[in-house]
Amino acid sequence: MSKSKRGKALWNLPSRGRGTCPVCGSKRIKLLYTKTTSSGQPLKVCKKCFNASQERIDAASQAIAN
Repeated sequence: MSKSKRGKALWNLPSRGRGTCPVCGSKRIKLLYTKTTSSGQPLKVCKKCFNASQERIDAASQAIAN
């Protein structure tokens, strides 16, 4: 089975799917995982932060909004 988080599929994404993670602040990391905030807004995070607590996800979305 093919791996959708690496390879040719990433070439169609802006910046090849890379950016700065809003939760941990890692730069030039792949943001391929979607987490939903308490308000229902989707947020792209890195693989490390995919299992982060909901409080950290909400805090990151508040920091982006401000």
